[in-house]
Amino acid sequence: MAASKMKHARSQPCIIPGGFAVLPIQFSSDSGAQHKLYVKEHKVRAEKSSHRPLDRTLFVLNIPPYCSQAVVKELFSQFGCVHSVELRDHPGSSHESGPKLSKFFKPAEKKGFKVGYIVFQKSRSLKAAKSHPHNEPLVVCTEEHPVKTGVQKWIQQYRESFIQPEKLQEIVDSFMEDYDNRKEKEEEQQRKEAELQQEDEEGWVKVTKGHKGVKARPHSEAANKRTLHKEMRKKKRKELMNFYTWQHKNTQKEHIAELRKKFEEDKQRIALLRAQRKFKPY
Repeated sequence: MAASKMKHARSQPCIIPGGFAVLPIQFSSDSGAQHKLYVKEHKVRAEKSSHRPLDRTLFVLNIPPYCSQAVVKELFSQFGCVHSVELRDHPGSSHESGPKLSKFFKPAEKKGFKVGYIVFQKSRSLKAAKSHPHNEPLVVCTEEHPVKTGVQKWIQQYRESFIQPEKLQEIVDSFMEDYDNRKEKEEEQQRKEAELQQEDEEGWVKVTKGHKGVKARPHSEAANKRTLHKEMRKKKRKELMNFYTWQHKNTQKEHIAELRKKFEEDKQRIALLRAQRKFKPY
């Protein structure tokens, strides 16, 4: 009876503080050393993203450096079909809306242990991963799916570091085509908005034919704000011009007064020179 209870306890998952389940792994079947992964269901309510569905995403800590995305996907595929794997240096929100970088221009990858987000196709696969017995380690490197390490891994990384010009040109052409299409759509949208918001010098907006049953307003609130803003700018410009006009006139007056003063001084100097020339004591 005691032996059966002990066997049953060993087949149960090991839950540690924080709600993490301990998931042991070993590199090969004949390896005596084990490594511990810590997994729990991803439950971040503030993150509203379809990239990490709350009922199908498994959060994993302590992923060793020799486990790439492909290795992690294969490792957790025994619990069910894996939709996607995301490895990061630190936990954080997903960047689904950010720009998708080319595989040729990825930033330098940091070496070390990582955290992961494994998204399963079905929620029952996530439950199976959390309830895996803590005394049954998962094997990373098998005959069907070998994992390269050491010199073999370095050779593979060196070969993959070379960029094939044909594939790079395809990616560049695809990117430029998407960019041109996006710019055309933006310009078309801006042109339509400009046509809808055309206004004359008095600030009246051009009225276009609206939908049936919708009364078009010839002077919208936005147009009123733009008109008021334009009048304020005109007023400020006029005040500034008046200030500059007064300053210019004042400068001219000072300059003329200085010229007159200099002229009088020159007259006195010339008169003095003439008087000295006429004075002949001998």
